[in-house]
Amino acid sequence: MSTVPPPSDALSSPPPGTDDTIPPAPPVTAEPRKPVRDRYFDLLRAIALFRVVLYHLMGWAWLPVVFPSMGVMFALAGNLMARSLKRPAVQVVRSRTRRLLPPLWLLGAVGVTGMVAQGWGPDSEGHPGWWWFHLLYWIVPLSDPPFAEGLPGVHHILGEDWAAELGGPLWYIRAYLWYVLLSPFLLKALKALPWPTILSPVALAAALEFGWLHIPVARIDSAVTDFSTFGACWILGMAHQQGVLRRLPRYAVPSLAPFVAAFGLWYALTHGFEEGHDLDDIPFAQSLWSLATVALLLHISPSWTEWPRRLRRWDRLVTLLNSRAVTIYLWHNLCILVAATVWDDLWSIDTLADHEAWLLESPWPVLALAWALIAVCIVAFGWAEDLAAKRKPRLWPDGSVAARGGTGGRRRQG
Repeated sequence: MSTVPPPSDALSSPPPGTDDTIPPAPPVTAEPRKPVRDRYFDLLRAIALFRVVLYHLMGWAWLPVVFPSMGVMFALAGNLMARSLKRPAVQVVRSRTRRLLPPLWLLGAVGVTGMVAQGWGPDSEGHPGWWWFHLLYWIVPLSDPPFAEGLPGVHHILGEDWAAELGGPLWYIRAYLWYVLLSPFLLKALKALPWPTILSPVALAAALEFGWLHIPVARIDSAVTDFSTFGACWILGMAHQQGVLRRLPRYAVPSLAPFVAAFGLWYALTHGFEEGHDLDDIPFAQSLWSLATVALLLHISPSWTEWPRRLRRWDRLVTLLNSRAVTIYLWHNLCILVAATVWDDLWSIDTLADHEAWLLESPWPVLALAWALIAVCIVAFGWAEDLAAKRKPRLWPDGSVAARGGTGGRRRQG
């Protein structure tokens, strides 16, 4: 009578001629998760850019109160900078600087060429040697790059003194560069003394406002003033990324921020300049209002890795604005000037002047035309941002998150 081995023996016995040692499976290592875009931050940046363009066209003093765009933009940049500084500081600073400069160089190549063509040169300012030296700020904007004053403009296209409009946004590039260079030190100070570090720019703004500190050199004074005005926002963005705000009681920011904002607004209303109580003309009030508003926005921060359903329709537009933020900011003033110049020329058409004066007086068509010109600049100059970030150049980077795959899109670090 034969004996049939149990099934377990048949399954466990290796085939003849094979090694009975089964190699262990290679260990499964979890692939490190790549950071995803925070769509809430992307939305804030897009709103900030639109508000900047609207304000520079309309000039409404209440717009910086409704939404302090520059404070928000610096806070978001500070948050990303702190996130990047998990890597070696020299590498991060070099990467951030590289992303900032090529769009500026492209603006300078166009703008400086145009200024020189209209007669700007070493003799224009009476100091030929300094003129050549100051041109270096178009390469590395440690101070404001120079521009010509009182240029005649281009008939039917550019209004007079167009170079001043082109140079207007350059303070932001200079301030951003200094924040990037100082960020490794600010992060160390933030970790050691969080709240004294966050509030130190406001204290500096107060010292400048009340005359306790006077800086006689104009270029240094402008840099220090900008740091004192928006430095707290940049550091607050870093603090948010480091979890400093999460260590506060949930009621702290909503309870204290309105009082800080109210004091800043009261100071602006009682100490405003004769031309209007504009926060942009009162750095101390701007520093308080921006700090309080940014603190509330960061406190609310829902950290969206994907859009809420009601906002998904805006995905492509928000993606485009974020992908070309530097290009839009650098060129928008010139686009507004061209749009206003072209629109004003329509007054020479008698039919429009006689029967459609209300339309010619309206700023809204100028706003639409300005954004159309900004779109042209995005196509013509936006590729510099891709080259700066070591990406393949794209003419119109509005690809939706869903089209790229994944729920949130991926952010390149550095």
